[in-house]
Amino acid sequence: MVVVCLTVVKANHQFNFEHYDNDEDIFTTPNLSHDKLLRNSVYFDKRFIQNITTIAGQTAFLNCRVRNIGKKTVSWVRHRDINLLSVGKDIYSSDERFVALNNKETGDWTLQIKYANRKDTGAYECQVSTTPPIGTVLYLQVVEPNTTIIGGPDIYINTGSTVNLTCIISQSPEPPQSIEWTHNHVEINYDSPRGGVSVITEKGETTTSYLLIQKAMMRDSGKYTCTPSNANPYTVTVHILNGENPAAMQHSNNGVIKSTSLTLVIILLSLVQFFNRKKH
Repeated sequence: MVVVCLTVVKANHQFNFEHYDNDEDIFTTPNLSHDKLLRNSVYFDKRFIQNITTIAGQTAFLNCRVRNIGKKTVSWVRHRDINLLSVGKDIYSSDERFVALNNKETGDWTLQIKYANRKDTGAYECQVSTTPPIGTVLYLQVVEPNTTIIGGPDIYINTGSTVNLTCIISQSPEPPQSIEWTHNHVEINYDSPRGGVSVITEKGETTTSYLLIQKAMMRDSGKYTCTPSNANPYTVTVHILNGENPAAMQHSNNGVIKSTSLTLVIILLSLVQFFNRKKH
């Protein structure tokens, strides 16, 4: 059996923590039944302990429910750097984002991490100061939802056609509560006199929001932004064409670039020839 020891000294008090990698050894007693042992010993109620996924920027709550704790204390340790974060409600970290909470009625000991970021992802251990100490590990995953609009960043639509902007929000532990669409930084009014503007949203593991604009007009051109409540916004530029060919427009721009480059090459060659003549 592997034993990991951690000693921390603060305010003239010394804390020793030993983690046993085999929890079953803690409950192995030849003279007591398993049920009787649980009635008299400290143990973790695993029904209320689970891994957590949270969104970057939000507050993460790691919960540990301990039964029959008596006068013993609960500590939180971060596995990444074997860092003691709290003992009881006292914080032993210089990071002010950590808060230790306790509900005496339920036996819950909660480690709160404010403004969670991706660096906080990892294993955290809830330990009880029994002899030997017992512990249970929870895993925190901090994710950053991704927002995109299909076809961006530039979308070309013919006059009179239907604009269909599809915004996809992925890698989110829960669907966004709301999604805002704006046109040129102004929130879209679906009841405006223009009419023919609607939005359809399908929420799930991947949330999709469709902005539909019927009978596109030139004034519908501009920047459209999809802003989920729990993710970064994404912006595309919509070009309403009146008979123009977007491929031809891009080809024309490329032609200008190539023509300019060719002109510069000719000028450089002329300068080289000029200086060569002066040398001779």
